[in-house]
Amino acid sequence: MRTLDWEDGAVVTIDQCALPHQEITLRVRTVDELIDAIKRLAIRGAPALGIAGAFGVAIAARTHLSDADRPLGEAAARADAERLASARPTAVNLRWGVEQALASLGDGPDAVLATALRLMDEDDRMNHQATVNAADVIVGLCPDRPLRLLTHCNAGALATAGLRGTALGAVFELAERGLVEFVIVDETRPLLQGARLTAWELGRAGIPHRLSVDSAAASLMARGLVDCVVVGADRITANGDVANKIGTYGLAVSAAYHGIPMVVVAPESTVDEQLKDGALIEVEERDADEVRQVLGMPVAPEATEAFNPAFDVTPAELVTAVVTEARVMRSEKAAAGRTAR
Repeated sequence: MRTLDWEDGAVVTIDQCALPHQEITLRVRTVDELIDAIKRLAIRGAPALGIAGAFGVAIAARTHLSDADRPLGEAAARADAERLASARPTAVNLRWGVEQALASLGDGPDAVLATALRLMDEDDRMNHQATVNAADVIVGLCPDRPLRLLTHCNAGALATAGLRGTALGAVFELAERGLVEFVIVDETRPLLQGARLTAWELGRAGIPHRLSVDSAAASLMARGLVDCVVVGADRITANGDVANKIGTYGLAVSAAYHGIPMVVVAPESTVDEQLKDGALIEVEERDADEVRQVLGMPVAPEATEAFNPAFDVTPAELVTAVVTEARVMRSEKAAAGRTAR
């Protein structure tokens, strides 16, 4: 099944908050329901958010453009679209998907839905090509051996509308070529997307993997257990800086120190050419209870204040390559650093 689809006037998706213990299907029929699903991370992952944003505009168009007053209906649909685009500020794909669908608003609800469905189909094609490209890059960086790969957060099918994913899709591609020894899965605190989602996807695919606490990553690199770090992205700026799940920056620093390549896999829609560098990215700050609790169980005194940025920004010089369906962006500084070691 697709992670995200359209059926009978509703966005149909798996509730990622319930995984891995329950596989619950959501049917989202209103913009408010969709915003709630996005904010609580029932729908998450940059490519998936782009498709969800487009489907949300389709819902808004079906809701408001039936009004007799067409200008008023369009204004209401655009207001809903803006609320949706602002639901999570860091991932550029959400606003991108909304804007793609809004471009068809003047042609009516059916045209908006057709745009959203086209984006969903293109997501499959683009991500598949990106994963093949990334696997080729990784083989070039780490030739002639089965690989020990380290992942962070979840960039598999659950993070897209399709069946493959981005960074985790590259792992699947390498596994199909017989080139994966095992995958180290960062648990990804505070919401455990690695433990709950990536381990679930790898288990279903039969790919050998081991779950690890985030803080063990540098030690595992020092022990020679990591050949390559492979992650997705929520926004990539014009200079190649990468916003991804909190903890990615630390992985990049450790990988650079140990001379280990770090490869980012994402669709072109994640590249934001309008932002010069990562300093301009708005980093989402989430509820402190996500840190004070683990799966609803308190682990700190209730009054404890907490930092909870959902993302961090990795400078381009720490990223070996950013791979999309259309290109490979390589950092000369990162390559020079590996050569020096």
